[in-house]
Amino acid sequence: MHVGDSGETRDNVRGVHDVDGGDQLEDMLHAVKDQFDDNPSMLESLLSDSEKPLYEGCTKYTRLSAILKLYNLKAGHGWTDTSFNMLLELVKDMLPKDNVLPDVSRTHHESLESCPICKALRYKKREGAVPAKVLWYFPIVPSFKRWFSKAEDAKKLTWHFDSRVDDGMLRHLADSPQWRFIDGKFPKFANEKHNLRLALSTDKFNPFSSLSSTYSTWPVMLVTYNLPPSLCMKRRFMFLSLLFQGSKQPGNDIDVYLTPLIDDLIMLWEEGVEVFNAHRNEKFNLKAMLFCTIQDFPAYGNLSGYTVKGEITRPIGTEDYKGTWLKASRKHDYSVHCQFLPPNHPYRRRKNVFYGKQEFKGQPKVILGEKVFDKVKNIEITFGKKHKSTLSMKGLKKVFISLAASLLETSFSETFT
Repeated sequence: MHVGDSGETRDNVRGVHDVDGGDQLEDMLHAVKDQFDDNPSMLESLLSDSEKPLYEGCTKYTRLSAILKLYNLKAGHGWTDTSFNMLLELVKDMLPKDNVLPDVSRTHHESLESCPICKALRYKKREGAVPAKVLWYFPIVPSFKRWFSKAEDAKKLTWHFDSRVDDGMLRHLADSPQWRFIDGKFPKFANEKHNLRLALSTDKFNPFSSLSSTYSTWPVMLVTYNLPPSLCMKRRFMFLSLLFQGSKQPGNDIDVYLTPLIDDLIMLWEEGVEVFNAHRNEKFNLKAMLFCTIQDFPAYGNLSGYTVKGEITRPIGTEDYKGTWLKASRKHDYSVHCQFLPPNHPYRRRKNVFYGKQEFKGQPKVILGEKVFDKVKNIEITFGKKHKSTLSMKGLKKVFISLAASLLETSFSETFT
């Protein structure tokens, strides 16, 4: 609807939401109900927002009524998108911390033609409106809701709690020390059998099957470990959450592309979302956590924020696990396998077998999550290819938002193993 100078149009807009006359949300939702036959999840979201208080203890406004009121003011007074976004940010900051107003912090740059930090162009020079980089995000919460809406799937998603055989044998990640550590660290999370434990996996592939092409595509997959071993790696329960592609690899900037997924993961960890369990015929508050990541070594460097090239490439032991520079091949060699042998093993003394010297060093110690966080918490990062030279070339080079905020915060005893 175009809103111009017509007073009649503005009166109609103001009439949609009249505080004195009530929100009239029930009438509005009833009027548009038939339009959501093909998208019932959107109607469910609207109904949920119409019942959700703006913040805890608020009785006057719900999330939906507050948004409608603000939008009516915007339309009725001809506010620009920029001024409205600034107002929405200010109002969200003024309200209690637990308020549920939309976060528009990522919408400021929607109309920009270049990055405000590195000045990289948004579109390719010659092709005009062809984007230089494309990100597809498939929200994870609707997928979780669909799983629990089917009675058969909802029952399978509690296998780790109801049906797993606990006899001390390692058959599934639910039998692992890390799983038990999380249960002990967060008993409230562990006692809710519906809560999900997820694995994130990503890697580059070339869709054109040409080794000479620099074009790269990065899918980000999520795996659910609540399921039995025969199902957790099946296609039905693995889903694509992100897909970004372009002529250059993301490198350190992968954090930017992961932001919408990480925002949802943090929301699911801290607040959760209301979900209906068709098997038990009840509603519950679903939470989820990032249990681990799966990737090859180069992608591991991007995700963990650790340098995987050069003299120091191993997070385990860091400075104690250095490589040797080979002048002829101009590469680093990491022949430190003897450090992992038993202290009195005869191979430790055999110079002629291992690079001409004896090895008496012990195994590098595993760095605890708290110590890793101490190393990275003060690192300042500026994203963008033009700022690549500011990154550290040895050891930890950045704070990976999901690893630092989700994994290290949980104080895992063996984060980098």
